[in-house]
Amino acid sequence: MAKRDYYEVLGVPKNASEEEIKKAYRKHAMKHHPDRNQGDASKVAEEKFKESKEAYEMLSDAQKRAAYDQYGHAGVDPNMRGPGGPGTEGFGGFAEAFGDIFGDMFGQQRGRAGGGGRQVFRGGDLSYAMEITLEEAANGKDAQIRIPSWEACVTCKGSGAKPGTSVKSCGTCQGSGAVQMRQGFFSVQQTCPTCRGAGRVIPDPCAACSGQGKIKKQKTLEVKIPAGIDGGMRIRSTGNGEPGTNGGPPGDLYIEIRLKKHDIFERDGDDIHCAVPISIVTASLGGEIDVPTLAGKAAIDIPEGTQTGKQFRLRGKGIKGVRASYPGDLYCHITVETPVKLTEHQRKLLKELDESLKKGGGKHMPSEDSWTDRLKSFFS
Repeated sequence: MAKRDYYEVLGVPKNASEEEIKKAYRKHAMKHHPDRNQGDASKVAEEKFKESKEAYEMLSDAQKRAAYDQYGHAGVDPNMRGPGGPGTEGFGGFAEAFGDIFGDMFGQQRGRAGGGGRQVFRGGDLSYAMEITLEEAANGKDAQIRIPSWEACVTCKGSGAKPGTSVKSCGTCQGSGAVQMRQGFFSVQQTCPTCRGAGRVIPDPCAACSGQGKIKKQKTLEVKIPAGIDGGMRIRSTGNGEPGTNGGPPGDLYIEIRLKKHDIFERDGDDIHCAVPISIVTASLGGEIDVPTLAGKAAIDIPEGTQTGKQFRLRGKGIKGVRASYPGDLYCHITVETPVKLTEHQRKLLKELDESLKKGGGKHMPSEDSWTDRLKSFFS
């Protein structure tokens, strides 16, 4: 039976962050754990639990995930690396198993066979942290970034050999990049320990590039930041990672998004929150005030007698996430501001107001009156 896609198993998109993958796995593990499923459902739950565990193990490992994204299940299944030639289908997987044991003896690097038996290796992935504002995250943007790149060495014209010298075929493997190793009745093909699978050696390396045939440079890359992206999400740029070895494919570039702290708003998923201070007069008498949104200003009515902590919700004034159908909401949290640095006249007015309020009893300040009664009951 064919395996399901690992991303489908966990219910996450292919650009999901490590935290999203971990959260999805925890949810599945809790739901399908054998201890929480008894009777007829236990077998189904156990299979789903194992399936989720396997998917998480692959996607939580950056190297395995990159191989899976590139080649699918074949990239992470040791039994799916292809036959060793006509009539060797059964021996291929067996030789691979022994290769894992003996490979360490020769410092073997894992790869796939290229032309002439040379080992071909995929380039490593690169990570780039990009900091953007909340407005840029909400609306999207086109950005330029500088990333490492490789160019052919002009001194040796990409050969890796010192000018006036040449690259020679490896004497250990005769240029094949692999050697045969006998262990009892078995013959196992391994990466050549001398040339590391390249099939050639450089007696006099080029001083400019240290024999690599390439020099590290910087290049400018155009990146499109989608509207609604959130902090922690990653954008994958295929083929812009490190170059492969012996003609192998390049790795990928992962751009990790980080949100700058905003002066007014705090983001919570697709919703945004802000604190709105109002005067004690506005809180007491009510009135209309303007509040900020990502698209400009909006007006809200403050009812008479509004207290600190009152929350107003403005529907659709949040952010429309990259996978959302509708934008989130804006939540305005009211803070009643106590006046400071009062003049003598203002102090006198406030005292007169306080005396007037106290004459009204608990009618004007019910919370304070209730609190006073509870204190009396407590101390008595």
